[in-house]
Amino acid sequence: MTDKKMKTALITGASEGIGQELSRIFAREGYDVVLVARNKEKLDKLGAELTQSYGTEATVVSKDLSVRTAPEEIFKELEGKGVSVHTLVNNAGYTVYGAFAEADFADQEKMLDVLVYAPTRLTSVFVPGMVERGEGQILNLASTGSYVPCPYEAVYAASKAYVLFFSEAISEELAGSNVIVTALCPGATRTQFFERSSTQNFRVFEIGMMSPEQVAEIGYRALVAGKRSVVAGIMNKALVGSARVTPHRLLCKLVGSAIS
Repeated sequence: MTDKKMKTALITGASEGIGQELSRIFAREGYDVVLVARNKEKLDKLGAELTQSYGTEATVVSKDLSVRTAPEEIFKELEGKGVSVHTLVNNAGYTVYGAFAEADFADQEKMLDVLVYAPTRLTSVFVPGMVERGEGQILNLASTGSYVPCPYEAVYAASKAYVLFFSEAISEELAGSNVIVTALCPGATRTQFFERSSTQNFRVFEIGMMSPEQVAEIGYRALVAGKRSVVAGIMNKALVGSARVTPHRLLCKLVGSAIS
């Protein structure tokens, strides 16, 4: 355990998958945690586990981040409890698979609120306090999809490109403030997110698939090392490297044919 007791990490999407594993890591490393997700029962169970295992103080905040008032409500609730957030982890997310022309836009809009609006607004309410205190950390969950146009997941991948570039841009703005911003870019990860995406039977996603524990550990290490972005896993790094030198029109054809 490192000397970080009394610092608090807020993790969205903490009830399962990568968010759950990141919550365990921050508790292990001596942080108190604020666990945010919709499922209060799962959060209560995780909070009890973290308190028992690590002696951490776990605050549960049950919120639906597709509701635009949620980020400010979280901030005000914690402010009222005197909780100062040292580390913000914007992890919550999901995808809607299918052709954009056939999609229900309400579903796409809801996903945009979770993937784009919520992390942006949470950052906007918590980062001023970090700057004022002269320390803080923000870990944003991007994706290998941040680098690759993805037919049939067009809005999801574009949202993750936003997260990556937003993270890198504000990292530069915050240089010298002792506030670190890192974008974690995992590929296919064996979580309920993957199962719910309706893509779990596509063989292309089995290549280089990682566990949430592996991805979370890579993200945490990159954050404490002050990296602006990290691609999780050797196979995913190779994928991103090839994507950078492949014309987007060809990438779209390759990805589309692989998952359609």
